[in-house]
Amino acid sequence: MTTDHDSAYDSLADEHGGDARWAFGTGFDDPLSGVDTAVPDGVEPADLAAYSLMLADDALVMSQRLTQWCTNAPELEEEVALANIGLDLLGQARLLLARAGAADPTLPGRLAPDLPHEDALAYFRGPAEFRNVTLAEVDNGDFARSVARLLIFSTWRLALLDRLTSSRDAVLAAVAAKGVKEVTYHRDYAARWVVRLGDGTALSHERMSAGLNATWPYVEELFVSSDVEQRLAAADVGVDLAGLRAEFDDVIAQVLPPAGLVHPPPENTVDSAGRSGRHTEALVTLLAEMQGLARAHPEATW
Repeated sequence: MTTDHDSAYDSLADEHGGDARWAFGTGFDDPLSGVDTAVPDGVEPADLAAYSLMLADDALVMSQRLTQWCTNAPELEEEVALANIGLDLLGQARLLLARAGAADPTLPGRLAPDLPHEDALAYFRGPAEFRNVTLAEVDNGDFARSVARLLIFSTWRLALLDRLTSSRDAVLAAVAAKGVKEVTYHRDYAARWVVRLGDGTALSHERMSAGLNATWPYVEELFVSSDVEQRLAAADVGVDLAGLRAEFDDVIAQVLPPAGLVHPPPENTVDSAGRSGRHTEALVTLLAEMQGLARAHPEATW
């Protein structure tokens, strides 16, 4: 099966008057209107839903972390840039959550059966039901640590989305095709700041080095595929994460020398298993902040 990524995305925008701001989650009721949501032949709907949740949760949690820089970034320009990166990821998350719900309508569960899939899945799951990688959930730290995390996350996600553009699932392919353009900017933005801080003053270099070393322990998890990811990769729907490592390492190797930074030791890793629902306390706090209003007023409309 071949997928016309542009046509799939165009149908998303054309359905709503040609508004290309679909990634911001505004101006429409059904984010998948006009896109073929049929589950590809030979794929279990539950697997496709679980995989979509993984990709969505990575973006949703990372988006929430980035929004925490609003009013806190070192410059107004960076505050706007980080907010826009967060909005890009939020748009990806909304489409992927909707895709998960379309593949398996039972996912939202009993807490919010009447809400759209994307809202129910974002606001009415507990931490153990989230499937994001640990890298996305850990605290921001200072600005240097945040840009180190953004470089690592976006380099990995860009490689993943680039391969996902050929997915046999029309929705995943369309989201990936649009996401590649967005995440390319995210990666380049982070790389520029890593070089700027690493090659700056003695203090900025010290903090950039510390930020990179603090973030690196979460890298290994990015390249370990769960059983679901392995099955969907074999079915030409998902991506084998191990196959992304060479491209990731190549990009990092291009960024660190101009920044005067030493590559962190490979053995500097932590035991993390976000894909299986095992998370840190940082995610508990983040979700309490993100979900509080929706849970306090579950029937409210805006």
